[in-house]
Amino acid sequence: MTERDSREQEKIEKLTEMVRASSKIVFFGGAGVSTESGIPDFRSQDGLYHQKYDYPPEEILSHTFYEQRPEEFFRFYRDKLLLRGQPKPEPNTAHKVLAKWEAEGRLRAVITQNIDGLHQKAGSKHVLELHGSTLRNYCERCHAFYDADFVANSEGVPVCPKCGGRIKPDVVLYEESLNYATLEEAVKDISEADMLIVGGTSLVVYPAAGLIDYYSGHRLVLINKSATSRDSQADLVISDSIGRVLGEVDAAL
Repeated sequence: MTERDSREQEKIEKLTEMVRASSKIVFFGGAGVSTESGIPDFRSQDGLYHQKYDYPPEEILSHTFYEQRPEEFFRFYRDKLLLRGQPKPEPNTAHKVLAKWEAEGRLRAVITQNIDGLHQKAGSKHVLELHGSTLRNYCERCHAFYDADFVANSEGVPVCPKCGGRIKPDVVLYEESLNYATLEEAVKDISEADMLIVGGTSLVVYPAAGLIDYYSGHRLVLINKSATSRDSQADLVISDSIGRVLGEVDAAL
């Protein structure tokens, strides 16, 4: 075993002990949790932000662009967020371990920046989706609900068959505010947690990234493949795959 392997193993053991000693764990996750299920990360080198389109992805995913160029918005949305024509993503080890810990009474909540619904698909019950979900879509006129398949299988701008209104994904676009009730509940869960695990996020998107400031305990763990601006605040930092780390910890419990 190399010196690095030894250090990493010590971190896994420390994390295992922290999980074992906790009963009100909150997990806060970002895109890195879903990349292991084949969903592209917006900011990684091969993610959405490094691909070429007529407009930058952050502009396409804005409220203004949605209003002014809805056909182009939905073309991008179907291809890159709904992954039309590709196999449907499945929960990975991280999703499954978190659902298991919730069922065991270790974990209180999952707070996610992701919009793919994979935490619920894995079995998690208390999931706070800060940026909404691609699985929910609503008519802007009569508020009828439509699932992701309806939007994925439509062409052009999806229209409500009941009233003819435009159907909008229930995702928070740039220039739109986060849902206040969801944000308030996330603050409450984090402030009452006895352990906060932050995984798969670079902690650069606000106001979501600022949520960790509401944690006042001594078990703040950051798990991310690259460094974050908050590493110096953490009680434990692990630079590795979130699925691999949580899988190893769960196996050791």
